[in-house]
Amino acid sequence: MKKLLLAATAAALLTPVAAFAERDGTTVYNTYCLACHMTGVAGAPKVGDPEAWKTRIEKGVDGLLATAKSGLNVMPPMGNCQNCTDSELTAAIQHMLDNSK
Repeated sequence: MKKLLLAATAAALLTPVAAFAERDGTTVYNTYCLACHMTGVAGAPKVGDPEAWKTRIEKGVDGLLATAKSGLNVMPPMGNCQNCTDSELTAAIQHMLDNSK
């Protein structure tokens, strides 16, 4: 048991701090959202198209977060970012909204 605890402690200490750092909205968007939201594939609202985002903006960020977490139409739950936190998803949503006004 002591060896297991020692190994777990060593692993935690050797893990880079960056591994625990929260990703910003641009990073999450570029990694998980861009493929669909840049081109509008399968009806995804294109970033930069205010008309496409008009009705979505009315849902508010919390409503959009709920949709992103559950998925919608072809978009899978979590937008394929299974390891994203709520705040990372919110930041990605805000990034898309800010760039679609």
